[in-house]
Amino acid sequence: MTHDAALRETYAGAWQGLTHEEIVERYGEQYAAWKRGEPVRRGGGELETEVADRAAPVVLAHADKLPDDGTLVVVSHGGTIRTTIGRLLGLEARHWEGLGGLSNCCWSVLGEGARGWRLLEHNAGTLPEPVLGDDD
Repeated sequence: MTHDAALRETYAGAWQGLTHEEIVERYGEQYAAWKRGEPVRRGGGELETEVADRAAPVVLAHADKLPDDGTLVVVSHGGTIRTTIGRLLGLEARHWEGLGGLSNCCWSVLGEGARGWRLLEHNAGTLPEPVLGDDD
């Protein structure tokens, strides 16, 4: 097991430690812009693309070291996981929100397909079962 600080949660600057209601009250326009999908440094913190810039290379570096049929388990926070998945799948940043949040103690499963990474499961809470199909 290794620890890498690049897998930490999104730094949200002045928003850190505030409740949802406090953020809306103090940073209403910034919050509204973020919810519209605009690139926003929430509370002066990181952009979602910056989170992916630091986290995705860590995942790729470890995945490259896996033996055939190896499994890599990455533990992080929901925002970091969502942005990293979006980056690995090649989605534009404005579409990352479409992946939805990751509930506590749930996970996502990615696999390598013929054309790159594939999202096999998202926000799962039970062990994955093989998916049978003719595109593998």
